[in-house]
Amino acid sequence: MPRRRALGLVSSLPLLSMPFGAAHAQFRVEVAGVGLTQFPFSAVSFRGNDVASENIAAIVRADLERSGQFRFVEPMTGGLDETSRPDLGPWRDRGADSLLTGSVMRLADGRFDVRFRLWDVVRAQDLGGLSYPVPGTDLRLAAHRIADYIYEKLTGEKGVFSTRIAYVTKGGARYNLWVADADGFNARAALTSPEPIISPSWAPGGAQLAYVSFEARKPVIYAHDVATGRRRLLANFKGSNSAPTWSPDGRTLVATLSLSGNAQIYAMDANGGDPRRLTQSGSIDTEPVFSADGKSIFFVSDRGGSPQIYRMPASGGSPQRLTFNGNYNISPAPSPDGRWLAFISRINGAFRLHVMDLASGTVSALTDSSADESPSFSPNSRMIIYATRDKGSEALMTTTVDGRIKTRLAGSQGDIREPEWGPFLR
Repeated sequence: MPRRRALGLVSSLPLLSMPFGAAHAQFRVEVAGVGLTQFPFSAVSFRGNDVASENIAAIVRADLERSGQFRFVEPMTGGLDETSRPDLGPWRDRGADSLLTGSVMRLADGRFDVRFRLWDVVRAQDLGGLSYPVPGTDLRLAAHRIADYIYEKLTGEKGVFSTRIAYVTKGGARYNLWVADADGFNARAALTSPEPIISPSWAPGGAQLAYVSFEARKPVIYAHDVATGRRRLLANFKGSNSAPTWSPDGRTLVATLSLSGNAQIYAMDANGGDPRRLTQSGSIDTEPVFSADGKSIFFVSDRGGSPQIYRMPASGGSPQRLTFNGNYNISPAPSPDGRWLAFISRINGAFRLHVMDLASGTVSALTDSSADESPSFSPNSRMIIYATRDKGSEALMTTTVDGRIKTRLAGSQGDIREPEWGPFLR
């Protein structure tokens, strides 16, 4: 049975962690499935890349392929960089619609200047390029930004490759909250603790994470500054404090508190103050999350006899039940564009990722696995990250909203849980 973001309905399952500090186990990307439309692109090795520790063109390729919207065309031989004006005819004959060229140069101050240029092969047009002077530790970030540039130029939508994810692991007596690149690399432990850490939630802008810690031998909510590691107490009220989520403007959090004796949903000012109760039931109300426009709150309640997903006004009030298929629907995750709601539904004993079109109410199953949990949308609403059990071990997966392209981000060791995709950075 999958773990819940909040306490009260389902208990935690064991996790396995990596050591505190930089993650030694890199992630392996495995893409399965074929999308309806894919842009054929090619990328040549960046000139001078041998002076750097990361292969820029390879990282860009992996990012674009993982989105499910790009198909890689093997490059031709011959040296090209961002200053070259290539003969695009042979690339067109090869089937490429776009071509990436670039270079890496070590600067006198020890940084690296990563430069690139993108070509529209079909129209023989220069689509522009940029220069990223970065320290060696940010070479992957430069590559992710290049992938974002290409993605936006060719699809018209923002790329998410330079965003971050958070997730939780446990090994032995140590729990870790990790922050990593969207592809799973460059993982750093934001927090390590001998007590459980659950329910990470990104603040708008990506500077802070809220989470629940059991250091006080009870669930307490903290806000954590990702850059500095400083944290502050958000909720340590009587009873349980769990399942925090930020409002879209970052001024408010909603959480599950048991001040009244049973789990109910409350709103709190992000800077502190007394909580305001939003639900008034004798049941368990939990897992609150704001809609993209901040006008509604989705949550889980067993008020109808089994856990189902409801929606109510952000100020509280009469809720509307949204899920009716099956007797166990949990973990609501609305998309940033307001169109979709991802959630976990138990079907014949299997916990599977589903998505609902909020306008029509149509529900589609995205997986055929049996232990999915904790879905979270990418900030461009094109992909969903979730945890599952795959090939005998816990893993992070991403899927496109239509379920056609799935990517496994599998560490070489350990169980990985509760992923949360971060927002676009400000």
